[in-house]
Amino acid sequence: MEIIRNVGRHKLRSFLTISGIVIGVLALTTMGALAENFNALIDGGVKYFGGSIQVGPPDGQAANLLPMSKIDEIKKVGGVEAAFPGYQFAAKPGGAIVVSFGIPDTIVAGDPDENNYSALKVTYAQGRPASASSHGEVALGSTIAHEFNKKVGDTIDLPVRPADAKPDFVNHSFTVVGVLNETKTAPDSFAYINIADGQMLLRDSLPASLQSSIDVTQITEGISVYGKPGSSLSNLDKIADRINSQVTGVKATKPSDLVNGFKSGGAIFTAITTAAALLALIIGGLSVVNTMFMSVAERVREIGLKKAVGATTFNVMGEFLLEATLIGLIGGLIGYGLGVLIVVARNTLFAPADGSTLFLITPALTIFAIGFATVLGAVAGVLPAWRAARLDPVIALRNE
Repeated sequence: MEIIRNVGRHKLRSFLTISGIVIGVLALTTMGALAENFNALIDGGVKYFGGSIQVGPPDGQAANLLPMSKIDEIKKVGGVEAAFPGYQFAAKPGGAIVVSFGIPDTIVAGDPDENNYSALKVTYAQGRPASASSHGEVALGSTIAHEFNKKVGDTIDLPVRPADAKPDFVNHSFTVVGVLNETKTAPDSFAYINIADGQMLLRDSLPASLQSSIDVTQITEGISVYGKPGSSLSNLDKIADRINSQVTGVKATKPSDLVNGFKSGGAIFTAITTAAALLALIIGGLSVVNTMFMSVAERVREIGLKKAVGATTFNVMGEFLLEATLIGLIGGLIGYGLGVLIVVARNTLFAPADGSTLFLITPALTIFAIGFATVLGAVAGVLPAWRAARLDPVIALRNE
């Protein structure tokens, strides 16, 4: 009867222990998926800014604009292969401020040829890019296309008119000519238009008193500069230094400064989320240690009988290690499964209006979550298993 009661208590403790592992792995999966999604955004920034030089107005300049003539000056700098003007506008200006881990919807105006030089290339699930000679064409990133339920051939008004729009608010109707493949990074939230339409939106953004006096075709918000194919980050830094020394009235930012900033932010965020999840998982591991020690204490007679009939130290230790490992594995599988369900539900059933995703499940996260729980269970079972293996069968049977 006592043996039956011990078995019942052991099963109950094992269940509670597995539950502890489940909670830990659930936390690790959800927090890890949050970090993976954030890091995907970071990786996109690293890839793009690590392959180009961003040129803008010098520090202290009141107007955030550059003469278009600076592009020709920059192209004469040694090592420069290509330079393109660019404009960016909020796709949804005004309205309520929403906290989001994603990239806000943005209208990006540029030359379609720039994609041939960019390290972060975009491809199309449908259609094509807006042509340089067209008017009123737009290619939508996957997220913004999903948000507004648009496909090739549809029209969309950009910028989107906010509910509190002022009387002088202006937007324009664009025909969707392409929808990008998902990249898990910034382009998913971009609406790509050509330079001419970008200059049109720039004119709209100017005060009414200046719209007729400023030739927007002669100014740009920024210039993206590319070196020869295969240029290293250090070579691009040197090109940035040469631009700053040879071209007046501009500031070229070293790509390494931007890349290091992205990597630093990603490392901090990952460390915070992972530490929180691992703490929960380690607490679950301690419960495995407790359960296994209690199991050894309650099964002293059973262990003694096994050793008395020939079970070796290795046999006994292996049995308890296997039990601890299975507890970790079962808890890991259940916790990971629940975590995936939560992630999928958030990203699909309860996705925000902008269509962005907050979590990203990757193979690396899957292996880490389940593998860590399994290894944790095995490690947590080492001391209890060693204690069981060291029991003297004669003393064990005598005490019972």
